[in-house]
Order: sequence, then structure tokens, then C-alpha cells
Amino acid sequence: MSYATSMGGFLGAVTASALLIAQASEAQADALTVTDIAGRKVTFTELPDKIVLGEGRMIYSIAPITTGNPFEKIVGWKDDLINYDPDAFRKYANAFPDDTARLINFGNPYAGDFSIEAVLEAETDLLLLDVGNLFKAKETGLIEKMETAGVNVAFVDFRRNATENTVPSLLMMGRILGEEKRAAEFIDFYIGQMRKVTNVVDQIPADARPLVAIENAAGWQTDFCCWSFGPYNFGRFVELAGGVNYGSTLANAYSVDISLEGLIEADPDHIIATGANWKETRPEVTSILLGYDGDPVENQAKLQALAERTGFAQMRAVKESNMHAIYHQFYNSPYHFVAVQQIAKWLHPEEFADLDPQASFEELHDQFLPFEASGQFWASLK
Repeated sequence: MSYATSMGGFLGAVTASALLIAQASEAQADALTVTDIAGRKVTFTELPDKIVLGEGRMIYSIAPITTGNPFEKIVGWKDDLINYDPDAFRKYANAFPDDTARLINFGNPYAGDFSIEAVLEAETDLLLLDVGNLFKAKETGLIEKMETAGVNVAFVDFRRNATENTVPSLLMMGRILGEEKRAAEFIDFYIGQMRKVTNVVDQIPADARPLVAIENAAGWQTDFCCWSFGPYNFGRFVELAGGVNYGSTLANAYSVDISLEGLIEADPDHIIATGANWKETRPEVTSILLGYDGDPVENQAKLQALAERTGFAQMRAVKESNMHAIYHQFYNSPYHFVAVQQIAKWLHPEEFADLDPQASFEELHDQFLPFEASGQFWASLK
């Protein structure tokens, strides 16, 4: 995919969504029909007030567009936030202890542990799912079963085509939650933050864009190299930040396996590992424990250990201290603009000398989240 195409897709989505926001009524009618990210028409006779989240990490997108308690209409979720981002869960649990304690763990919507009966017993109005699992939802009959039982199903996307679908997903969720005004405010903030990078990158010639390898969940499997991304998710973030994504040169796919031999031969200018606090659930990981409880000293040691793995020490990116780590969960939230900003600073330090991703991250919390920023969300090899 060319840079012009990727930028065109992002800016086109922004323009179309801005028009939709302008056309949206200031007052929320009781009856509502929305088009979800799967292109499905979903009609509500009244706004839902009992919602099940197919992924707990959807709270990343609900919180900034909710003026009050983001859990007010949530009856339950899958426990992925607790397991894979316990630092963030503790932040929410401290801010809303009673609400987080009452949430039902409904399990994986696409597996045998998901209880449709429990969803119905909770008098659920809406099951919110990720569009990346649309095929699974169809294959398992989940959509049909839910709708037959009178439960609406809607799809959002903050992961697969995140930079295209974040704005329309937020717009749809704002309407469903009765938070159109707040959603529009956050969308405006998001677009402004993204343009701090894209407006500059637009002027950077193709031959000045470094080759970047993303190592997805580095250290999750201690004897494996490597998971990466094609021109989606972090692969797209790299492209928007003014880099050439190594995974995109191999396959036009969301997930791309790259070999250590291939990585050594490519010898990228930068290597970026993703990491989060997975150690509480998976003690054997050697990942960088980035997040709200992240410790810079501990994480520098972990990043150094990843750099010393077989084959990595000889790579140019490691020798030149251009191996970095970034918070894995940016891949599944509307806060990915922070990742795009930080990657842009790594790749083009002169062009982005005045850009301050940490300030952007803190502004996000000050304006839109119910707790303060803390911890560590990115690091570079020293």
C-alpha cells in the first residue's frame, strides 16, 4: 500500500466522519438506527442501558466519550483487561470500585465458556463486538442467537483498520450511549493529535523514510521470533509516522510471522517491540512491562535483555540504540495517536523536535479520562 493511499484512507475517513458529526442531531431520539463497522444496520427502539462488552478493553473507547461513569450501562465483559492490562484495570477499579466489582465475566463470546443464558438473564440490550471477529461471530451463530433472543449486536473496530475505523466507531458509540456531544469533542481531539504527525509526514520524501520492524508482543514466547504486522495496526502506525513497515514488505495481512534470519538480512533502521504487564497472568514472559505501573529502571533492563537475544545484538538498530519498546495496548484503543506521535519522534527526531507525546498523553487523561496518567508507556535502548 502506498503512502498516498494510506493517508488518503485516513483523511477520507476523518472527512466523512466529520460530516456525519455535523449532520447528527443535538438531541438523541428514543428510537435509533446506526450502521456498525461491519456495515450492518442496527435498530434500537430505545437507547440501550444494559450492554455487554465482547472485550473488556473496549472500556478504553467508552471512557473518553462518557461524561460520567463509563460503567453505568455496562453489565459485564470478557476479562481480557484484567488479564492483559492489570495496571489499567486497577486504575478503573480505584475510580469505580463498586461498578468494577459488580461486572459479570461472560467469557469469550466465540468459545464454549460464553453463556448466552447469562447474557439473557442480565436483560442485555446490546452485545458489542470487535469487527475482526465478525467471521467467528457468524460461524458460531452468535449473531443469530443473540438477535433471535432480542439482543442487538453491533461491531466496532479499534484494532484491525484502526486509523480508518476509530472515528466512525466512536461516532456510532456516542450515539448508542447518548453521548454524541462528548464523542464529538473527543473525536476532534483525536483528529488534532493525529494531524500533528500526518501534516508533517506528508512533506517527508519516500527515500527519507527508515525501515522499521515491529515485534508484536516481544518476549511473550521466549523461544520465538517474531510476530509482526502487515499494513494494519502498528504497521499502519509506522507508515503514518513516516516509516516503511518491514512486515508490509512481506505480506498484505494483519498478522505476519517474520523469521530471525529474514530480520537479520533486512537489518532495519529501527526495531520496535510491544509490551505490557503480562507477567501477573503469564509469569514466564520476558516482555517489557509497560503501562500505568511501569518502572523505567526495570523496563530498561528488560529491553536490554531482549536486545541481547541471539541474532539481535548484531543488528544495526541495536548497535545504534534504535531499538525501542511501546505499550502494546495502544494497538486496541483510540489512544493510538500517542503511539503514532512517539514513533514519529523516533524515526524523524529533527522534524518532530517540538512534538511532546508525553504531554499529549497527559492531556488525554486530563480532559477525557477519570484518572491521572502514571507509569511508563515507551522506552528506548540506552
